[in-house]
Amino acid sequence: MRITMAQLNPVVGDIEGNIARVLDALHIAIAEDADLVVLPELIVTGYPPKDLLEMPAFIKQVGKALERIVEASKEFPSLGVILGAPTPTDLPEGKPLFNTAFLVSNGEILFRQSKMLLPTYDVFDELRYFRAAVDNDVVSFKGEMLGLSVCEDAWNEPDPWNKRPYPCDPIEMLVKKGATLLINISASPFSLGKEEVRYKLIREHATSHKLDFVFVNQVGGNDDLVFDGGSLYVDKTGAARHVFPSFEETVVTVDTSSEDAPQRYDFEEPIESIYRALVLGTRDYVRKCGFSKVVIGLSGGIDSAVTAVIAAEAVGRENVVVLAMPSPYSLPESLDDAKTLANNLGLTLDVIEISDVMTAYDKALSSAFVGKEPDVTEENIQARIRGNLLMAYSNKFGYLPLSTGNKSELAVGYCTLYGDMSGGLAVISDVPKTMVFKLAGYVNSKRKVIPKRIVERAPSAELKPNQKDEDTLPPYHILDRILELHIDQHQSSDEIVATGFDKRTVNWVVETVRKNEYKRKQAPPGLKVTSKAFGSGRRMPNAARYAL
Repeated sequence: MRITMAQLNPVVGDIEGNIARVLDALHIAIAEDADLVVLPELIVTGYPPKDLLEMPAFIKQVGKALERIVEASKEFPSLGVILGAPTPTDLPEGKPLFNTAFLVSNGEILFRQSKMLLPTYDVFDELRYFRAAVDNDVVSFKGEMLGLSVCEDAWNEPDPWNKRPYPCDPIEMLVKKGATLLINISASPFSLGKEEVRYKLIREHATSHKLDFVFVNQVGGNDDLVFDGGSLYVDKTGAARHVFPSFEETVVTVDTSSEDAPQRYDFEEPIESIYRALVLGTRDYVRKCGFSKVVIGLSGGIDSAVTAVIAAEAVGRENVVVLAMPSPYSLPESLDDAKTLANNLGLTLDVIEISDVMTAYDKALSSAFVGKEPDVTEENIQARIRGNLLMAYSNKFGYLPLSTGNKSELAVGYCTLYGDMSGGLAVISDVPKTMVFKLAGYVNSKRKVIPKRIVERAPSAELKPNQKDEDTLPPYHILDRILELHIDQHQSSDEIVATGFDKRTVNWVVETVRKNEYKRKQAPPGLKVTSKAFGSGRRMPNAARYAL
């Protein structure tokens, strides 16, 4: 069977645009003499459509779009089309929708299989919208018995406690019902290391059941999620017959009868995959939100430098404006390095001194603050001045402001509300500080654009004389490891201390993370690239008392 696998980048809610992508894929499939075209999960709506699914008018639009695809399939009577869309259950109780894979051909819906396993962990919340299918079946098409599944249906693997998260295994059920070809349509978001996990999972299904496995994944950025694609055709021996590129929209036709040599599957280097995910996530967030240009505060530090590099690649250097805003505490070399970086990247740099604005604030607050010594309040005012200036550029010119804080800072609240946290997208908010340095090294390994002094200088907020991050924080290599154990691996203070870390340091980090939930709730959306990001996948209370 010749199968066109369409790894597409939909826009959530853009039914017309998404249907146009589907129809383009059909034309490619016909031109390549395909028998079947396979498209991602919920391709009609884009994933995740969230509460759009609760709007009856939206579901009616989806229904009409499906009718258009069914009608269009008459033009290609020899072609089968597998695609995903929400569909009403027409049942009197329970959730009103299924998450469904359809097989369409020659003006008919030949078969539909709804998703059985509905994830509710991390960023997923499918039980909020969908009813789980209670059974599955196979369908005959052009000499094959197709076993269709939707994303999570292939993921009933043991969790960290060696328990299966669901009571049934949809893939095994399809095999027992006579499937000769397994097809999974998916919207599986990226996180570091997931590429390898996904490949091993699909290879295990193929080899254990001795069946070819076709996996088609969505690609592109939608809000905080980045979908890497990485679609696969794996044969029954576990060999990768076709490996799709990550982070790129791609349509390729494979032949299940081909005896071509299998492809070598080389996993991307972790830091390269993180970089590419951030570029794609930034590009799509800017584009899909209707912006064409971005503005970034460029401090001369490594976080803003890496953010500027990502932005320049994502939207083009001509669409990136950087703003340097030195204060009396800014080192001269910081401004010099910001200018050098902007020049290396070919970016427009504006410089606005904030000393006079700081003086105006001091004067305005002098009577209220009489008898009070300067402290973090005055430091934060500097950050908020800069945040206001960035927002002024956004308002005046229509630029999307990108904030530059990293995950380590956001975790412990080493950031200022309405200051450096201001922005429309937090590009590196899921990137720990130690990984920011690795990203800078990766960037400079390709082309030396980030000045050496930015990489080597001790990190500093430069909000008071001779300030260094480590005056307040543990060394980043210690802080980041503690944060990983606590946030990603859910370990308590006692468990972390048992691994060899200083108890006082651990207790400070864990307590400081807890106290700063309120800040993170007000942060701009950030791109998820690790297993546990702040944002939609981490739901902790603000008004609470607990000790971990």
